[in-house]
Amino acid sequence: MAELRFFYGTMGSGKSTQALQIHHNLSKGGLPCLLITQMDRNEGVVSSRLGVSAEAAIIDGTVDLERLVFQEHLLRNGLHAVVCDEAQFYEPGQIDQLARVVDELGVEVYAFGLLTSFQGKLFPGTQRLLEVADRRMELQVEARCWCGARATHNARVVNGRQVYEGDLKVVGGADLQDERVSDVSISYDLRCRRHWLASKNESNQNALFDAY
Repeated sequence: MAELRFFYGTMGSGKSTQALQIHHNLSKGGLPCLLITQMDRNEGVVSSRLGVSAEAAIIDGTVDLERLVFQEHLLRNGLHAVVCDEAQFYEPGQIDQLARVVDELGVEVYAFGLLTSFQGKLFPGTQRLLEVADRRMELQVEARCWCGARATHNARVVNGRQVYEGDLKVVGGADLQDERVSDVSISYDLRCRRHWLASKNESNQNALFDAY
């Protein structure tokens, strides 16, 4: 029986690598498989920081995934699975479409994504996956904070300073390198909860002192 499986972890926990491995294994075994992603570091592919990649269908929030999968199902005379990378960026309605792909077409869905954003809150797509997935699995490859503790949060760093506000969907450069937009440098870093909260606590304390 087909299932919707959601695999989640922080940056650097091997999400894209495992997505590529599943896609490779299924395809090599003669099982038609569709690979899709949104806002990958490299346009037109799913890429891993280990250096492996594969061509993928690039979607945005307007794509009807149920229709896309149905069309692929017809073109390939049957589709075994859909592998979804960067699933945290998908719209909640698209997650429901993937659930119907499983229930109505009997196509397996493997979704990989982050749990929380740089704001420390669930992505809307992630929240919906947690609500409707048949299985939810945390990836066991543990990424580390700069202090050596287990990383639990993703931090956005703008011009060298951690921020907690801003657009939800902004992709940094590959391998955690800066993405240059005009004079703004945007990167992402891994933090344990203590150090993810540190900058916010410092800002709150400064605001409190300023009030006096």
